[in-house]
Amino acid sequence: MKAAGHDPIREYLEIDGAVAAALARNVAVVALESSVVAAGLPYPENLEAARASEAAVRAEGACPATIGLIDGRIKIGLSPAEIEMFARADDVAKASRRDIPYLLATKQHGATTVAATLIAARLAGIAIVATGGIGGVHRGWQDTMDVSADLEELAETNVAVVCAGAKAILDLPATLEYLETRGVPIVGYGTDEFPAFYTRDSGLKLDQRIDTPEAVAALLHAKWTVGLEGGVVIANPIPSSVAMERSALERHITAALDAARAEGVAGKDLTPFLLDRIADSSGGASLRANMRLLENNARVAARIASAYVTLRKERALRTPRSSQG
Repeated sequence: MKAAGHDPIREYLEIDGAVAAALARNVAVVALESSVVAAGLPYPENLEAARASEAAVRAEGACPATIGLIDGRIKIGLSPAEIEMFARADDVAKASRRDIPYLLATKQHGATTVAATLIAARLAGIAIVATGGIGGVHRGWQDTMDVSADLEELAETNVAVVCAGAKAILDLPATLEYLETRGVPIVGYGTDEFPAFYTRDSGLKLDQRIDTPEAVAALLHAKWTVGLEGGVVIANPIPSSVAMERSALERHITAALDAARAEGVAGKDLTPFLLDRIADSSGGASLRANMRLLENNARVAARIASAYVTLRKERALRTPRSSQG
């Protein structure tokens, strides 16, 4: 039995002072994952991308909160030194839902995936996450049953994710089908087609399109107000200036998949292996694209977070005091 006023989650949750102040003042906050820093990009590009993403959020008047597991606590808002440590270290564990308890109990550092970042954001009261691309159903899933925990977390956790679609190395039709089955809205932000990470197009049409941050905020408010649990995928295409050509990208992916099969790479090691191979075979084009789309998604997420905070304030003012919770 817990003592009055005692919240046991605080044993495992540490919110940075700037982030806590922003939340207390109803300033927009955007959560950022740390797995892209620890494993998604090489050094020093990973550090550059993390700094650029945080700067993009601040430039839009919001507060960035890069999330990671440090010394037995989920830290909401890593310091610059902690982000650099994640960028330079080669032994930071990749933390998804199943890994969090072990890493907390053993006080190991953990870089949060999209799934873990969704969990941490919900615990902290943050509604918007920005990432590069969500995980999904892997190619050849019929044999491996390899499906990212990101998808199930999106179905259950009331946090929206701004992303450049799903990683192009995945089975994108199966990924969309999984999300549809689990009732997760997939909204094209200024697009009628599901973006495929490095490319703006995938050939997969979306049923829902929204063109402004305010309209996205209205969708989020409607969904969660009527009790429809789960997240929303806000699919924001990569900037056209750095987008890769679709057929060329598919050739790089095919070669990377062949190499993975030949070397027996699978499970959680597969995605970083494939991304590294694609970066090499594309002459760094995919790396440059990845860095830009991360920054772009962070900027859009900040605009949506600000619109969502504004909408909630407006709705609160309209609600008679006697009818408020």
